[in-house]
Amino acid sequence: MEFLSRQSRVKKRRPFVVSVEGNIGCGKSTFLDYFKSFPAVQIYPEPVKDWCNVNGHNLLSLLYQDPEKWTFAFQSIVQLSRLNIIHQPTEAKVKLIERSLQNNRYCFLEIGKEMGAISPPEYAVLIEWYNWMESKMNINLDLIVYLQTDPKVAYERMRQRDRPEEIQIPFSYIQLVHRYYEAWLGTQTLQKPPAPILILNANESQDILFQNYEKNSTRILGLDYL
Repeated sequence: MEFLSRQSRVKKRRPFVVSVEGNIGCGKSTFLDYFKSFPAVQIYPEPVKDWCNVNGHNLLSLLYQDPEKWTFAFQSIVQLSRLNIIHQPTEAKVKLIERSLQNNRYCFLEIGKEMGAISPPEYAVLIEWYNWMESKMNINLDLIVYLQTDPKVAYERMRQRDRPEEIQIPFSYIQLVHRYYEAWLGTQTLQKPPAPILILNANESQDILFQNYEKNSTRILGLDYL
């Protein structure tokens, strides 16, 4: 009985949560694929297929067709899906997630505001939702991996993968996303990041990238923490 009592008092440690961040086309999916076979690791790619079929509506495609009309709806479903991912139960010791709620708040909502794609009332609603989640729920990150990429490199990679929803994305948008990522995770002038940051040069060839992933794997997988 004493053993069972001790066991009941042991609190299960939550997973080490890592968000991989970066521009469109920077190589986030490749990063997740590299680590998905590591022991005790669970990867969570962005649920793009879900965004392309919200009760039959392709919100990602609609967003790129008419940002002013669809940014609020798209960001609403993105916030919901990211919240679902961060709270999905898992037996894994490490959760690698593609982008984060914090990224939405400090990059893409600000981008939408600058572009005029989100009206002031819509912006206020999304900020209120984020502030509520941050204060009432555990959305903490333990590490942010920033795949830092030159906008030209990111744009070329995006064009090469040829996703139908991304055909209409101009180079100027990639530059804008880069500017906000740099302000958030590079110079850190936008907002103090919510976790330690590991910046990796993602302009390199895949072989060199994999070498860097391996070299930094202890930190990326939180082995000191675990």
